[in-house]
Amino acid sequence: MIKAMLLAGRGGFVGTCGRYLVGKWCAGMWHGSFPMGTFLVNIIGCFIIGLFFGLLEKAHVMTPGENVLLITGFCGGFTTFSSFADDMWVLGSKGDWTTFILYLALSVILGVLLVWGGRALIR
Repeated sequence: MIKAMLLAGRGGFVGTCGRYLVGKWCAGMWHGSFPMGTFLVNIIGCFIIGLFFGLLEKAHVMTPGENVLLITGFCGGFTTFSSFADDMWVLGSKGDWTTFILYLALSVILGVLLVWGGRALIR
């Protein structure tokens, strides 16, 4: 378990550094109000987690350690949105539309409300 946590941490460090660099690059390149840095890491992370899960499911070329390093660690450090998007894909592919809609709505609505609540509490 400690080894897996260290692998996840190592991957998370690299993912977090990547997120930081993409954010800084976007801040220098994009001057509008659209949060381009966050948007880019989220969509890139979704594509990367799709590739990793595709390799895992189709070709079985990832070891459990690589899974923890790349999916949990790197993708988790780069963006947790990628895990959310993959959860949504799994629910949709199973045809579990009630859970799909509930998870989507609760995640977005409660997420925004809780960010507002946390900020309001500190003010």
